[in-house]
Formats: sequence, C-alpha cells, structure tokens
Amino acid sequence: MSDNLLEIPGYRVHGQLGKGGMAEVYLATQESLHRKVAIKVLLSADDEAFSLRFVKEAHIVASLNHPSIITIYDIDRLADGRYYLAMEYVAGGDLAQHKGEVFAAERALAIVRQIASGLAVVHDKGLVHRDVKPANILFRSDGTAVLTDFGVAKDLDIDSELTHFGIAVGSPAYSSPEQAQCQPLDARSDIYSLGVILLEMLTGTNPYRGGNYTQTVVNHVQMELPALPDALGAFRELLTRMLAKNPAERFADCRALLAALDEVELSDLEQTQLRPALPLAAEPALPKKRRSAMPLLMGLSVLVLIATLTFAGIYIKQRQQLAALLVQAEQRFASGQLVEPEQDSATHYFQQMLLLDADNEAALAGLQRIKESRINAFLTQGEQRLREGLLMEPAQDSADFYFPSGPGPG
Repeated sequence: MSDNLLEIPGYRVHGQLGKGGMAEVYLATQESLHRKVAIKVLLSADDEAFSLRFVKEAHIVASLNHPSIITIYDIDRLADGRYYLAMEYVAGGDLAQHKGEVFAAERALAIVRQIASGLAVVHDKGLVHRDVKPANILFRSDGTAVLTDFGVAKDLDIDSELTHFGIAVGSPAYSSPEQAQCQPLDARSDIYSLGVILLEMLTGTNPYRGGNYTQTVVNHVQMELPALPDALGAFRELLTRMLAKNPAERFADCRALLAALDEVELSDLEQTQLRPALPLAAEPALPKKRRSAMPLLMGLSVLVLIATLTFAGIYIKQRQQLAALLVQAEQRFASGQLVEPEQDSATHYFQQMLLLDADNEAALAGLQRIKESRINAFLTQGEQRLREGLLMEPAQDSADFYFPSGPGPG
C-alpha cells in the first residue's frame, strides 16, 4: 500500500519510516494535538493470532510509565481491519546506526543506566523484554535513550510455553546463553543482552557475533569475556557480572545493576589511560666513588617527572575536551541540527574534535554519518516531490532540486 492510499482518521500521514516482516511504521501528525507520532501498522489482518499479540504489545507498553520506555498514545483498526498503534515519535535514530563506533565512557554509561532503569520497570511488571538490542534503543532529540519494540516481551509465568517447544525469540548476537539454548528466562537475560551492548559501545565490536547463527550461539554459551584493554579496566568487574554464563552469577535484577553502575569511577579510567605515558628512567648502578654525580641524576629525574606530569595533564585535558565535544555533537545530530546553526551544529563540534585530534575516528565517522543523513533526506524529499508531481517547480522545492542530479540544498 502506498503512502498516498494510507488513510488513518485523525492523522495526517507523511511517509514511511521503516518496514519489517509483519508491520510497517509511518511518520504522521496527530491532528487533534498537532504533534508528530510514529504509527505502526500491521501488514495484514489475516493472522488473527498475531493481531491479538500486536494488541497485547500495545497494552503492555501502555502500562509502563517511564521516561526510558516508548510512550503509546492510541491503538485502533483501519477500515481494512488491520490494527495500528500510534506512539511517541523519536527523531534521533537508533543505537544500531552507530555500529562500529567507540563511545566515550561517560556516554556509554549514561545510555546503559537509562535503559537499565526502564528495564527495572518492565521487570517489576513481571515481564522480560527478550530482545534488548541496539536497533531497539532509540534516541530522543535531547540524546536520552528510549527502549522500544516489546513485540516479543512475555509474561514470566508463560515463558515456559515457548521454551517447551524449543522457540528462541530474540536477536542471536545479543541473546543470553540460556535464551540461545531455549531455556526459561527471567530479568537476568535482559541484563546479559545489555552487557553485550555496553561491551560493544566501549570497544566498537560485538565479540560474540559469529559468521552464522550456530557460531553465534556457541560463542554466547562458551566464549569467555574477552580481555579488556587497560583503559577500560574500571569496567572489568561490571562486565564480568553482566556477561556471566550462569545467570546466578549475574546481577539479581536491574536495581542491583544500577547500583553497580553508580560505583564505576570514571576517574579510574583516566588514570589507567595514562599508563602509556613515558616511564621514569631507572637510575643506572654507579660505583660508590662517583657519588658526586648523584645530584645531577636526581635533577634529571625531577625534570623527567615534571615532563611526564605535564604531558599527563595535557593528555587528560584533551581527552576531556574531546569527550565534551563528542557529547555536544551527538546531541546536535540526534536533534537534527546537522549543519545549522553554523557554530552550534553536529558538523561544527565534529570539526572541533578534528582540530584537537586530526585522526579522531569518532569525529570522522560522525561527519560521514552527517553526509549520509543529508543525502538520505534529500532523496526522501525528492521522492515526495516526485509523487506530488512537483518535478521542476518551485525551483527550490522540487524533485529536480532535491535529487543528486539537481543543484541540491546548501
């Protein structure tokens, strides 16, 4: 069904945001309140059982009141019998779009803390999410993280019905060992999945992801936590517990996890990161008769120490500046301020990072994401103008203007 044919009473549909195997999501304006919403619509009304699960998902999420859980506004049926639900529109994209990036420790901790606090509410309701993964973590315009897609969330009391038939629901790359083996699940399975996400944000890679489904499952069941670099030493104990193979060795619940997150000392990270700094030279063994050279050697040692501390101070300051600029850049990116205002945009802050560190991978990746995002936006606008028949006019708002063959905005 095309965007033009989709009609939802009370809503003005603008275009499709995404499509999956069972549903599609549209951006729309709720006319009564003049607010942007995301509308999830089933592709078919034929599967009544799936439709009922879809309705149950809406009821589950609507019952959860937390800033880190997506907000449901409405649920109803279209004229053709398909169910839809209107929910909060989260404009900042999802965590999966940042695959391969290494997050600043402060930012990674903030995201995990927000999602863990939302999961605590989910678990208090006697539910387990079962599919905690980057694609299900969205970002609002202010950069806060939001947990979504409760389509496979299940009551803990009926979870045995799934495992009895050997059904593993979720995403293999982030599944707990017990989930991969179709065993009964509880809140600790979601904690494991969140641990994989934290590890991926800190290192830029998910070590459990194999070349195929079987290898991925084997990795979750058998692979020990990879050795962390010294710079991430403060996270060792936290990740060891979150990613324990035996659920009994993990945090008992998300409230215990939140307490542990608060105990992570980021100052320890900065101290650890200084280890590569120039070490003090060991004093050579000198014959006792050359004691007269000792004052000179002591003076040189003091100079080396001063130089090392100076270098360390500069290094810490630069790291702090880069981390602060990265937070600003990501916030502007999430809010859609890609190039404007000129001195307060994502582009500006990423470029400032490159002035401090010309090879900074996060900044280079950020500028590439901005480029891709703008191209996608132009193509979307071009497609919409093409459907509206605005091929050449108006000159600054036509298909020819937005497509790459045209002049293009900016």
